[in-house]
Amino acid sequence: MPLLPPEHLKALSTRLFVALGATADEARVVAEHLVNSNLAGHDSHGVLRIPQYAKMIEEKRIVPGAPIEVERDTPTMTVLNGHWGFGQFIAKRAFDIAMGKARNSAISCVAAHNCNHVGRVGEYTEMVAAQGMIGIAMVNNHGGGQVMCPHGGTAKRLSPNPISVAFPTGASDPILLDITSSVVAEGKLRVKRNRGEKIPLGWVTDAQGRPTTDPNDFYKDPPGAILPFGGMAAHKGFGLAFVIDVLCGTLSGAGCSRPGVPHPANGLFGIVIDIQKFLPLTDFRRQVDALIQHVKSSPLAPGFTEILVPGEPEHRERQKRMAEGIFVEDETWRQITEVATKVGLRL
Repeated sequence: MPLLPPEHLKALSTRLFVALGATADEARVVAEHLVNSNLAGHDSHGVLRIPQYAKMIEEKRIVPGAPIEVERDTPTMTVLNGHWGFGQFIAKRAFDIAMGKARNSAISCVAAHNCNHVGRVGEYTEMVAAQGMIGIAMVNNHGGGQVMCPHGGTAKRLSPNPISVAFPTGASDPILLDITSSVVAEGKLRVKRNRGEKIPLGWVTDAQGRPTTDPNDFYKDPPGAILPFGGMAAHKGFGLAFVIDVLCGTLSGAGCSRPGVPHPANGLFGIVIDIQKFLPLTDFRRQVDALIQHVKSSPLAPGFTEILVPGEPEHRERQKRMAEGIFVEDETWRQITEVATKVGLRL
């Protein structure tokens, strides 16, 4: 598959979602989010997801045009019921609300349930950082979508439960921490499987708890499991996943990981902090920039040519892909084309 220009990929993705029943605003927000994820190098959360979302719409698990209802609201917090609309559309609304409240109250919290897959959580914290504030975002699995085993176990009990924190610097690009509590996101296994590639040891175990380099072992019946991050210290990734599951599951109303939940979704929890209520934004940027320079001044370890702070790999990959285009593997493109044909579109 040739490299595709980002704007071309965004336009055809938008057309596809409209043809699938999305409103114009929903289609634009979701398409931009997917392509932005590809641009950042997170192909696991990019246009790879189009066939998945198309199937979820067909099965009425994603409800295009669903209302976003405010269930609880105070000057500093909001809980939303997304009524099973597009996760990206619900999450963007949530953080728009949270930013408005933080401007008045210094700190605000937002949570959402009945919310489908929100995609790359770093998208929302970057959005906050661009407004000169600190964004924290995390999601659980709405009780289902369990793909990760607990530390010391072999069976799937948690989702990768990602967390992101972003804040501004003196440069145009923010500091961006965007990680899963698992070694790898499930979507990255899907990318490897679609490309016919092996995975590194330490990502996944098979159904018997044995290490494997075959991504197909994760999808077999009985299935394998993704490991918590940390290697020999995997209790750290497991502990983080557990805490995120509680914050997102209980405060949003989505529920924590449990048996019997029919399909995965996201329980969302986020925090927005208005820096200027604590200190002048220029002082904050100056202190962050000084920390960046201090960290980068460390002598390099063998095999390294530079030290990258959180967010730099994504920012560099975005510049590269904006110039060169986005690669979509043949299997993913075949699946997208299949969706387009089904709704009567020519790509």
